[in-house]
Amino acid sequence: MMESMVSTIDNPYNPFEDFDSWYAYDEQAGYHTTGFVSRIIATSPELSKPDQDLAYEQAIDEILRENVSGIYIRVSREVSEEPTETKVDVGT
Repeated sequence: MMESMVSTIDNPYNPFEDFDSWYAYDEQAGYHTTGFVSRIIATSPELSKPDQDLAYEQAIDEILRENVSGIYIRVSREVSEEPTETKVDVGT
């Protein structure tokens, strides 16, 4: 499964690997990408985790589609599927 984040072409940091440095660079450059994503995303605490993930992906798609300045890029990584349920046998 792929996981994505939005970044800018000039940010030297990977938001997955070094979010704090990525965020500091983004804010100092005046992009405020996390705030931009927050204004675009259509989500709610009422949504399930998969629906929230979908809303985030759709927000990234919209940002990239309307990328007038040409500075935004998608940064992706492969993540393994997490188990949906863990069973513990206590051996009673």
